[in-house]
Amino acid sequence: MKAMVIKRYGKDVPLQQVEVPIPTIGEKDILVEIYAASINPVDYKIRDGKVKMLLTYQMPLIVGNDFSGKVLKAGAKVTNFKIGDEVYGRPRKTRIGTFAEYLSVHEDDVSLKPKNLSFEEAASLPLVGLTTWQAFHEILKLKPGQKILIHAGAGGVGTFAIQLAKQMGAYVATTASDKGYELVKSLGADEIINYKQQDFEGILKNYDAVFDTLGGETLEKSFNVLKAQGKIVSVSGLPNRKFAIQNNLGLLKTILFSIVSRKMTALEKKHDATYHFLFMKPSGEQLSHIKKQVEEGKIRPIIDQIIPFEDAQKAINYVETGKAKGKVVLKMK
Repeated sequence: MKAMVIKRYGKDVPLQQVEVPIPTIGEKDILVEIYAASINPVDYKIRDGKVKMLLTYQMPLIVGNDFSGKVLKAGAKVTNFKIGDEVYGRPRKTRIGTFAEYLSVHEDDVSLKPKNLSFEEAASLPLVGLTTWQAFHEILKLKPGQKILIHAGAGGVGTFAIQLAKQMGAYVATTASDKGYELVKSLGADEIINYKQQDFEGILKNYDAVFDTLGGETLEKSFNVLKAQGKIVSVSGLPNRKFAIQNNLGLLKTILFSIVSRKMTALEKKHDATYHFLFMKPSGEQLSHIKKQVEEGKIRPIIDQIIPFEDAQKAINYVETGKAKGKVVLKMK
């Protein structure tokens, strides 16, 4: 089968199209013929070696973290799917590789795709949907009437997050440029901060929560908008001691993460707030909840471009510019 691989870590390492064997399946796995896959920042973070503290991969590595397609084979103990089912999913982190013609994936990591979406639209949702679902339902426990700041509202995660937060009854502020203004407004954002002209931390106050996808200085400034006992969830900040303990990462990484996240710990104490680093987990069950919301018209996918599989490198380069509004999807079939 055709697949896009990297052969080593590094920022300038190109994707290479190669021929590799079709993967085998275990008794709880399904073999999916991939119709579409989406580009996510984690794809180039993996390439750059930025997640090596959390995950190490053997090279060459087939990249890609979410997909849609059709079930070709089912393992002997698979109970939820049959041959021909149209599915979407995010494989567990040890089994990534969606930039390929076929994928072997555990049935627990997959859901039937929303019936009202194309394969390209469905492929745009698993990673951003699960990330947001876990941030809002499991960590923030967002309640109606609460105020949340969602950074980069016109991005892949942001466009989904605004919609889910509104469905949960929250008041949503977001940051966007002039080019993203109309999009985030159409998704339901209540307050829009033009980050090129305004300082969000000087305008927004007494927020219950912040959802950060940018990290760095933006994350640090976000503490200023929180009320006492507010919460920040970040997918781009540094993992901390709490994350290491919750994920049973062992003493060495617990100490290491305590050291690298000292600034976050100091900001937590200064602002009487809590900081959570989120490394999303696959869940077919949560994708089924998202499927229901999509089929009911409560959430819609936002796609910037659909790009042929052969041009995967161009697609990653474009997403890295930060200019994409919504998701960029690779079309296989």
